[in-house]
Amino acid sequence: MAGERKKRILIAKPGLDGHDRGAKVVARALRNAGMEVIYAGLHQTPLQIVNTAVDEDVEAIGLSILSGAHKTIFPKVMSLLKQKGISDILVFGGGTIPKKDWGILKSIGVGEIFPPGSDTREIAAYLYKVL
Repeated sequence: MAGERKKRILIAKPGLDGHDRGAKVVARALRNAGMEVIYAGLHQTPLQIVNTAVDEDVEAIGLSILSGAHKTIFPKVMSLLKQKGISDILVFGGGTIPKKDWGILKSIGVGEIFPPGSDTREIAAYLYKVL
């Protein structure tokens, strides 16, 4: 695998939620697993997230949502990617997303959802498996 590019992942905190400890833990764990991670920071709009993903040439976007806005933010991000003709960026998520909503998100193309307390090794293994 000499010369193979590291997986590039964008971790973002969309909306008004100001709690980013979990996102930072995931970002650090993915870096420790050998990935390049761009942390977009707090209060990102879906458009900012998609533009950053394009600018940074990432393979995946991880959205950390604790605010309950997951049924608004994920569809907007997916729609913006589609509008830009981008179909090769995986979108996955984490945070306080009720299990009953996971199917809704997956039906619009979101990959896996990782709730609070998820083992970060499982997140890294998932990304290595699907990317």
